[in-house]
Amino acid sequence: MTLAEQIEKDLVASLKAKEVLKLSVLRMAKAALMNKKIELGKPVGDPEAIAVLRLLLKQRHDSVEAFRKGGREEAAQKEEAEIRILEAYMPAAASDADIDAAVAAALTETGATGAKDFGNVMKAAMAALAGKNPDGKRVSEKVRAKLGAS
Repeated sequence: MTLAEQIEKDLVASLKAKEVLKLSVLRMAKAALMNKKIELGKPVGDPEAIAVLRLLLKQRHDSVEAFRKGGREEAAQKEEAEIRILEAYMPAAASDADIDAAVAAALTETGATGAKDFGNVMKAAMAALAGKNPDGKRVSEKVRAKLGAS
């Protein structure tokens, strides 16, 4: 069962169970997946679905930060609840060891020597971590640390 099919199935289940928040989040995810399907002109596969969910998660994280700055704790907590629902559909996050190995391989592959090579190293590291659900921020921090140290 693809990720999109799983979301559809869970949407129906949450509708029957009257889980208001989960239903709302899954409807939003389904709409985003449908938009991606229209954009691609073909059914959405798991890699594309994961990318869509990653974008939705990033939007939620940004919203939490904005709500907290604005003193709207209740809204921030709602967004955090949405994040927990969406994260259930994401594959396990890449471990620090996976990220370290990918960054080391990317540094070797690109022959990076300084901060000017950051973009190339990030691109290679993220490509190496494809399918492992890497946190771009953590990868970026590790790349910056390695390039700053070398």
